[in-house]
Amino acid sequence: MLDVCLLGTSGMMPLPGRWLTALMTRYNGSSLLIDCGEGTQIAIKEKGWSVHDIDIICITHFHGDHISGLPGLLLSMGNSERTKPVYMIGPKGLKRVVDSLRVIAPELPFELKFIELNEAEKEIELAGYIIRGFHVRHNIPCYGYSLLIKRGGRFMVEKAEENRVPLKYWNRLQKGETIEEDGKIYTPDMVLGPERKGIKLTYCTDTRPVKAIVENAKGSDLFICEGMYGEKDKDIKAREYKHMTFYEAAKLAKEAEVKEMWLTHYSPSLTRPEEFINEARQIFPNTKVGRDKKSTTLEFDKKE
Repeated sequence: MLDVCLLGTSGMMPLPGRWLTALMTRYNGSSLLIDCGEGTQIAIKEKGWSVHDIDIICITHFHGDHISGLPGLLLSMGNSERTKPVYMIGPKGLKRVVDSLRVIAPELPFELKFIELNEAEKEIELAGYIIRGFHVRHNIPCYGYSLLIKRGGRFMVEKAEENRVPLKYWNRLQKGETIEEDGKIYTPDMVLGPERKGIKLTYCTDTRPVKAIVENAKGSDLFICEGMYGEKDKDIKAREYKHMTFYEAAKLAKEAEVKEMWLTHYSPSLTRPEEFINEARQIFPNTKVGRDKKSTTLEFDKKE
């Protein structure tokens, strides 16, 4: 299962009760962070989660409201006695930007490993996550992210027996291990059925609606999407500054056939997003108002 917490939902500037943009997930003892706006580490502490276990930090783009909390977070991670490397994923130029921010956090007890994105789409597998970065359309290079948790097939006794797999290897093969003994190789597919549906979460912000969002969000269990403006008279402003309205986000969710959508990254002028949610729900009924520390646990389908 995948624990999900929307740490901050504000765009441009923090407000009382609303930190800047960030999302955190936890899976199998490993945490992942998407964006790190001002107040992120405070929100993590308020949630009761730990900065120590953050193995991966994905950055959508290099505007301050998405990355300004990074130096303090890295220092807190260092003070938590973390020594394992931390992977950082983001647009081309990520290392240069992070190194500039680290002028005030120069010494860390762990290594930063950078993966820079320059292509339209890229898939990366780390710490049990499959991370798919995809290019969206903002006024600087910007990426959305899909997180996928794979699920293997069911263990099939009859298949193991048919393939003459020794009983002593069943458990190890079920866990994905490949075993070689006396010149013979035993692989997981010799005891497992077809791969089952996993868990999928898609996150995108600071973008106009583009086809890549629909393609990558397709079938997501949870789609977290920018809703900068709820007011109907902000369409022109959304287009000018390369953002989205509630209604554009709802159309993407409907087209991508996601199970549920949370809106986030609200304009500072949008103090009561719930006032506009019903109209968005007319387009996509399972639209929810994202709030700081809104959380859920995504689980594997028990019917599979």
